[in-house]
Amino acid sequence: MSTTTVLETKPLVYPTLSDRIQSTFIDSILIVVMMFFAASALEQYEGAPDWIRVALFFGIWGVYEPVCTALGCTVGNYFKGIRVRRASDKDRKINLLQAFFRYLLKIGLGWVSFLTMHTNTERRAIHDIVAGSVVLKNNA
Repeated sequence: MSTTTVLETKPLVYPTLSDRIQSTFIDSILIVVMMFFAASALEQYEGAPDWIRVALFFGIWGVYEPVCTALGCTVGNYFKGIRVRRASDKDRKINLLQAFFRYLLKIGLGWVSFLTMHTNTERRAIHDIVAGSVVLKNNA
């Protein structure tokens, strides 16, 4: 008599709008803190050019979320237990190009992007739909 083991798969859970806003709030606080430390570090150098300050500002804002998302999750995502994955294969992270594209849409559309979350079962925002991503609760 042979026994077959059936692996139980956990049901997919999608975060609420509140979870996603809280995650973004945590990330925003972290970004402000990083910018404060970067500005403090520049104060140590007399006559630091303004272009360096501008590059740091855009670098921190423009790189933090896409890079962290492609590598696994942002700090806010970690604390809220949410992860961004590919819509076509929910076990795989999105790549860096997808993450940058998703982020550009997210900041370009602002709050409007979240209007579609209540119209689909996966709670995908417009930037998720266009970028081919989905946000999941980490229920492992």
